[in-house]
Parts: sequence; structure tokens; C-alpha cells
Amino acid sequence: MRILAQSILSAAILAGVVAQEPPKTESTPPAKLELATVPAINLHPDPAGTVPQEQIRELLRRVGEKDIENEKRLRDYTYIQREEEHKLDGDGKVKKVESRTSEVLVVYGEHIERLIAKDDKPLPADEAKKEDERIQKITDKRKNESESDRRKRSEREEKDREDGRKFVREIADAFDFHLAGSELIDGRDTWILNAEPRPGYQPKDRESKMLLKLRGQIWIDKAETQWKKFDVTTLDTISFGLFLARIHKGTRIVVEATRVNDEVWLPKHVSLHVGVRVALLKNFNEDIEQTFHDYKKFRTDTKFTVVGETTQ
Repeated sequence: MRILAQSILSAAILAGVVAQEPPKTESTPPAKLELATVPAINLHPDPAGTVPQEQIRELLRRVGEKDIENEKRLRDYTYIQREEEHKLDGDGKVKKVESRTSEVLVVYGEHIERLIAKDDKPLPADEAKKEDERIQKITDKRKNESESDRRKRSEREEKDREDGRKFVREIADAFDFHLAGSELIDGRDTWILNAEPRPGYQPKDRESKMLLKLRGQIWIDKAETQWKKFDVTTLDTISFGLFLARIHKGTRIVVEATRVNDEVWLPKHVSLHVGVRVALLKNFNEDIEQTFHDYKKFRTDTKFTVVGETTQ
């Protein structure tokens, strides 16, 4: 479930579902976002109160390009991630609550989760030691990686990221959007758009087919043309990993973003209620809440401290 929830989050903008690993970092700072200098798009309803679809799609394309830039900038940040799982019985009642808190670190250009608490209690000394040893092994592996292996890994990661970008860019064309109004969220003025799958739309690849199984709303910050929140419901079952896991029809997914360092929008909160069949063997239902906070920009000119090392 943790991998599934992370996959839902990583897709960004509207659909929220891309089966990929957590974003990676790079050793060089990302380029400045050119779109930041482009004036915000204003939606202009016609006399009947309808906003032309092409005007809305242009807004969503702009949002998509900025979200891709946000994904790049996320690779330069460490943060705290907390996940809470509410395990439900057959009647939908909570029978068990578990939580895991992790510190997401940058280790030789890669995001690595270091578990620091369970059920909001610090790890026992022996478990903390095992986590430190695990991080050290990853660090040693990356430190001793050959130039050829590093290049191959980088190419694989870039291909995964490009697949995600193609997915995000397709969202503007996969839905019919309608302006539902405006709303202040966290003091920021946003457009509210309703989204329905576009009749007759032909997805460009296998992953994009899942877009036709979603409907919902997206909140877009008017000043910065960034998505602030989306709330979607699945219209049919969505399968992952060669049908080893499924998000069932009627699942509701809500994702919120926040502005960090006056330069980037990053995940703030994810929630979903979903029934999942894992490996076609076991059924269970869970409510999941993920929160992200304490974002800190990783300085590429500072050596990362791991077990057995000291800062310079």
C-alpha cells in the first residue's frame, strides 16, 4: 500500500496515478523555470457563462509544464513523510491504525527513505541501528558505483521521468473541463475545474488509459498557474504491476500541494479510501493518509552526513 500511495502521488496534476519509483535527485541545480515569467492565464466565460475548452486546455497545459518543473525541483529537497493506515473490516469500520514516519534523504543524488518512527514513537535502538546500516549500504554502493553503471542508472531514471512527463502532458487533452467557480484555499485564490473523461479520446500509451477511468475536480492557483488540490474518484478498476494490485471502482483520491521557499510547489497531503487486491490472493480495505512537511533544500555543495561520516 505504501508503494501504491506513493505512485498515486507521483503522477501529479489531475490523474495522480503513475507507477514509478519516488523522484530522484540530480547533482546539479535545476534550471530556472522559464514559465515563471509568463503572465497568468485568465479564464473568460462567454455570454452564456461557458469558458471555451481550448482556453481551459491551454491553462492545463501550462499547469502541466510547471508541475514537471516542480518534480525536478523536488529532487533537491529532503523532507519528512508520515503515512497513517486505517485498516477496515468488512463493514467499513476501523479495526486497526498504524503509522510510519520517514525522513526522506538525499544520498549520492538519490531520494532514500529512512524510517524514524512507528505509531509516532521513535524506533527502538536496535531498529534504528538497522536503518542506519541500511542507509550506509546504499551509500557505499553509490559511492563505489562505476561510471558505466552510474550512467546506465541515470539513463533508466531519466526514461522513467520522461514517461511521467508524457503522462502529465496528456491530461489536458484527455478530459473535458468546465469552470465551476473560485475558492480561497490557504489564503490563495484558485479556479475550480470539473473534469470528465473526454468522449472518444484515444490514449497515447498504456499508462494513459487509466485517465479514462477518473473524474473529479482540480483547484488551480490563479496567480501562479499551479495546481493546488485535486479530488478524483475512480469510475472503474485501475490495475498496477501486471494486475498484482488494483484500485477499485469508487475509490476517492485527494491530493494537496503547498508553496515552498517561494520557488516550488510540493506535496502537502494525500488521502485515499481504497480496496486493494494484492497478488490476487488477499483482499483488504484501507484508508490512507500521507502528510509531507519540513522541506529543506539539499545543498549540492555540502557533503551529506551518513553513518560513520562527518560533515565538511
